[in-house]
Amino acid sequence: MEEVVNKLDKIAFIMPRGAIYRYKTGAFKQMIRYAPLTIPALISLIPEDMNIKYEVYDEGVEQIELNKIDADLICITSITGGSERAFAYAKYFKSRGKTVVMGGVHATLKPEECLEHVDSVQIGLGIEIFPQMLRDYKAGKLQKIYRAREDLCYKDFPFPNRRCYQDKKLKFVTVNSVQATYGCLNRCEFCVTPYSSKGYHHRPVEDVVEEIKQIKSKTFVFVDPSPIEDDYAKELYRAMIPLKKQWASPMTIKIAQDKELLDLAVKSGMKGVLIGFETVSQKTLLDIKKGFNSVNKFYNAAKILHDNGVAIMGCFVFGLDCDDKDCFKRTIEFVNEANIDVPRFTINTAYPGTPFYERMKADGRIIEDDWSLYDCQHVVVKPLQMTVDELLEGHRWAWKEAYKTKSIIKRLSGSRSFLPYAIGANIAYKIYAHNLPKFTNKVMCDYSDILNQI
Repeated sequence: MEEVVNKLDKIAFIMPRGAIYRYKTGAFKQMIRYAPLTIPALISLIPEDMNIKYEVYDEGVEQIELNKIDADLICITSITGGSERAFAYAKYFKSRGKTVVMGGVHATLKPEECLEHVDSVQIGLGIEIFPQMLRDYKAGKLQKIYRAREDLCYKDFPFPNRRCYQDKKLKFVTVNSVQATYGCLNRCEFCVTPYSSKGYHHRPVEDVVEEIKQIKSKTFVFVDPSPIEDDYAKELYRAMIPLKKQWASPMTIKIAQDKELLDLAVKSGMKGVLIGFETVSQKTLLDIKKGFNSVNKFYNAAKILHDNGVAIMGCFVFGLDCDDKDCFKRTIEFVNEANIDVPRFTINTAYPGTPFYERMKADGRIIEDDWSLYDCQHVVVKPLQMTVDELLEGHRWAWKEAYKTKSIIKRLSGSRSFLPYAIGANIAYKIYAHNLPKFTNKVMCDYSDILNQI
């Protein structure tokens, strides 16, 4: 039998974005987020001996012209909120006779659904399975599912190829994203991290430090969901001190409760943290299994961080089961009194593939089935203590209230931490808050710009 060999000279990597976060047509005038690590990491995994070229397309920082994409293999990576658009892209490319592979969070959570739209699905980290998929495709042996091993070794990861964004001059706030840990020890009910990245894993400190050394910029961001769950963080920050970099990272308020950890983080260059406060109700924290947080300690944690020159991006969730119509006002009061530098608000969302989603589905509380609405800015779970309209209106009120000029001035003058970033972020989110109501369910679920080209 003659051996099948598929042509594989070029790959197109595509990252779809929900309508709110799309370049030019979204709620921001310019994307204010860091570059995701996914595509740079995948490019670093392309075997050198295969001599494969690549193209990169990210809807957050560019408008994609489909007729200009000419590649042998289409690789799409997507979170749940972008997955319906990913399926539309898959339909377009398959109509052109292309093979389409999909990975990312949604593919990991819902592989069988994704297989209805694409030729192959990658589940979990691509460190081993992505190169294997490329070799299988070229040999005509592409498998339907590639699943990362649970005992994956986290040592000697290839460093992400950040030049893929720099060469194309895509305008992220920074392309210098770094990840040291994977997964999380906590089990917050609404969070997908424990299900999309099982366990809690560390890269060797020396590997992370070497990667940071190779970043020419003075600043970078960690994208770890929960980096301070054990003593690994202290070891890492201690090793980073000689690098003299500045960085920001997601954290829990534990960072303000462990003086040694905080001192090491600040000495190593920590300038900003993203903290999921989630709610200013202790009853609600217990209800969502986030009792390791304490509302009574929130104000003190914010003061400690500000006293150390660390800016806070604080995240809050509305529509949790214990939330009533006063939750919006109480949250804004906390945001202003605690001088939260950059507040962000989301709506309680049950993500597919998680026990929370299955419970909400069984209770008849899932009210929207289009994944494009699963962006934490639209109501997809019926709340218990208010109507759907009250939740949506209260959510949008909180955005606008937090980004009134008087609130911005009060918060930033009270914090005075990492002001160049904080001022820019507040201006961007003020525009975002103004534009958010434009993104109705109808707008979010419209993929005609892709499907009309088939």
